[in-house]
Amino acid sequence: MGAVYFYHLTQSSLEATLPQLLVKALGVGWRVHIRGTSADRMSWLNDKLWLGREAEFLPHGLAGGEFDAVQPILLSTDTNTNTDAGNNPECLMAVDGAEVSAQEVMDLERVCVVFDGNDAPALEIARSQWKSLTEAGCAAQYWSQDTGKWQMKAESD
Repeated sequence: MGAVYFYHLTQSSLEATLPQLLVKALGVGWRVHIRGTSADRMSWLNDKLWLGREAEFLPHGLAGGEFDAVQPILLSTDTNTNTDAGNNPECLMAVDGAEVSAQEVMDLERVCVVFDGNDAPALEIARSQWKSLTEAGCAAQYWSQDTGKWQMKAESD
């Protein structure tokens, strides 16, 4: 059974934070599914990930290509995970308010919900996700960077 980690962005952007999380996930050998809500936004994020530091190259692709199954990181708006995601991920990173189910948290090693704390609707979606996932019995951690450094602010078993 996995856990869901909520990352409340207040000091840095998604495109700055996501590569850090991806490096850690790849470092433990996980394949990652990045789920968003807009194909245009996933295309934009795909471009941003190609512009990262050479030392932290992040092999990835947009879902729908012929090599989805071998992508270490696959970006999509698809709500299917595990073998249905295309790359058989161990980790799901939900961005821009993408949906996450309790079953996904239980089936995967890790689910990360990354949200912009300066965006009121994104904050409300994340609060709703925290409530529904913890009420369903998912282990959860809430991480905030409001002091400039990541700190765990809440935990639920």
